[in-house]
Amino acid sequence: MNHPLVVAINERIKEGFEGPRGVGSMFTDPNTAIFETLEQLSSEEASIPVHGTTVAAHTDHTRFYLWGTNVVLKKGKQPEMNWGESWRITSVNETQWYQIQDELRNEYLTLIKNIDTVDWNTQTINEALGSLAHSAYHLGAIRQMIKSIKDPQ
Repeated sequence: MNHPLVVAINERIKEGFEGPRGVGSMFTDPNTAIFETLEQLSSEEASIPVHGTTVAAHTDHTRFYLWGTNVVLKKGKQPEMNWGESWRITSVNETQWYQIQDELRNEYLTLIKNIDTVDWNTQTINEALGSLAHSAYHLGAIRQMIKSIKDPQ
């Protein structure tokens, strides 16, 4: 669909996960999007607790709510979701860390496909905008956590 709102939603979600096109924007700078940020971390770093949680947990939580958004966009209703379960990861090994990132990427790619094919109405617009805001929040939280992990003064 080429509606300006749908185009804008699609572009901002892509920017949050893949990064800006070119030199940056009012949302992200080069090398600061979710995937670029996560690729900079080892499994050990992703497992370091910061204020009671880990980057690995934030990453899996992001995957979890994208899954919920995808269900809403495809089926028109919120699935049953155990939000607490999405925060249970405390540490990961290299294989688990790559798997969490791959699963996040798969949910993201599904979301991009869904955005192009969804029947847009108030519910689906709200869901997509909510997912964008939620993603931006977790991107910011992860980037702040990394400051503590990489430079624990």
